[in-house]
Amino acid sequence: MATTDEKLEEKPPYNVDTEKNAAVTTDDGPVTTWTRIRDLAHKAIVFGRVELRGVAPIPVKERTVERTINIFTLWWSMNANILPIAFGMIGPASGLSLRDSFLVILFFVLLTTLLPAYLSTLGPKIGMRQMIQARYSYGRYIVSIPVFLNLGTMTGFCIIIAVIGGQCLSAVADGNLSVTIGIVIISLVTLVISFCGYKWLHIYERYAWIPAFIAIIVAAGCGGKDLANQAPAEPAKASSVLSYGMIMASYMVPWACLASDFTTYLKPDTSSVKIFCYSYFGLATPTILLMTLGAAIGGAIPNNPTWQVKYNETLVGGILDAMLAPAGGFGKFLVVVLAFTLLGNLAATSYSITLNFQMLVPVLFKVPRYMFSIVLVAIMIPVSIAAADNFFLNMENFLALIGYWSSAFLGVVLVEHFVYRKGDCGRYDPEAWDDASLLPWGVAALASSALCFAVVVPSMAQVWWTGPIARTTGDIGFELAFVVSALLYVPLRWVERRCLGR
Repeated sequence: MATTDEKLEEKPPYNVDTEKNAAVTTDDGPVTTWTRIRDLAHKAIVFGRVELRGVAPIPVKERTVERTINIFTLWWSMNANILPIAFGMIGPASGLSLRDSFLVILFFVLLTTLLPAYLSTLGPKIGMRQMIQARYSYGRYIVSIPVFLNLGTMTGFCIIIAVIGGQCLSAVADGNLSVTIGIVIISLVTLVISFCGYKWLHIYERYAWIPAFIAIIVAAGCGGKDLANQAPAEPAKASSVLSYGMIMASYMVPWACLASDFTTYLKPDTSSVKIFCYSYFGLATPTILLMTLGAAIGGAIPNNPTWQVKYNETLVGGILDAMLAPAGGFGKFLVVVLAFTLLGNLAATSYSITLNFQMLVPVLFKVPRYMFSIVLVAIMIPVSIAAADNFFLNMENFLALIGYWSSAFLGVVLVEHFVYRKGDCGRYDPEAWDDASLLPWGVAALASSALCFAVVVPSMAQVWWTGPIARTTGDIGFELAFVVSALLYVPLRWVERRCLGR
């Protein structure tokens, strides 16, 4: 049976006068504004070869992509932009020196990148999006809870990116363009790329990193002499190191919750080692380099009055504008380029968001994937405008939450894969993906994810809460969320299997 998206590809949702190339009638009566909009959308789909398939598993015959290097360029482009720079600046703001910030970045990024890199290898083997695979742990309906949390996480990242891009555009215009207008511009351009889907996303990401790479090198070169003038910092405390490590994990771990979304069209016999290496180094390399640059910038701000003034005005965008000021008009052009390099991350993340919307509740599966691109932008613009005030505080509060749930979720999914399915992708019945009677209840997964927070909450160290364990150790919440949820899932899933037989 054809899916909703496949039916849409086969014929328009209403009658079209091909001679006049305009919608004339619908099954329900006269043409309305809404039917004309649908007409335009359908023509855009046909002309642009927009991806119509939604969250249904990709059949083996359609997993035909052989260009594995696309995985490397996608992850590289998603992180070769100024977003990691903003995260790197949090280190010195937390009291760490450049050296200590670099060591934390290096260790935690290398460690946490293992999760998305491995899960990327499962896409070609089972042909399922990441949250569809999660149904084999969380069940048909309970999976809506992690899907909802994942939607919140990815939308939050999109909001952070839109704000940073808006700040850059505002900074380069010397205040003649508000941050609000900058946010709107970035959001609307994102809509175009995410609307089109998998094919155009990979084409865009194949080249998007090049101007980003050039602009960032020029920015580092122009501001190089000032980067060496670092503000003094106190010796690092274990609590500061672990809390900053939590920020790194909150940046990297959520990628694992959408990793296989980008590999499902690869041929099933594609080397898993190759996919893992492309994913690992494509993610880790630009992230480490640019977060370190961000830490250097953050440590130099207090000793550079010009940078401090620009930072106070438009934060990350202001700093980049100040660094590139020696290049004159070309420097301002590069700030605009840097603003639009964020689209590499924003487009890929919003693509996964459109898929997660379809998985949220069963009725949304009937809505074409690309329509959720419009819904996302409608959410992003007003929330980003509101979040632009007190940006770094809002970003830290957001990041404080996402690392915990995603670590607990991944502990469950990986135990299901390695312990109960023996690491064998053939044990995922592709016919069961949308049949609640063939999937687990999901009670074991939900209970494991929830109960682990009895240990996580006392181990959290945030502005609004510091647990008794964290007062001594620093924030070790994400580590405990992963380990404890995995340990709890082993016996709880065993009981669920004994009761259900599946």
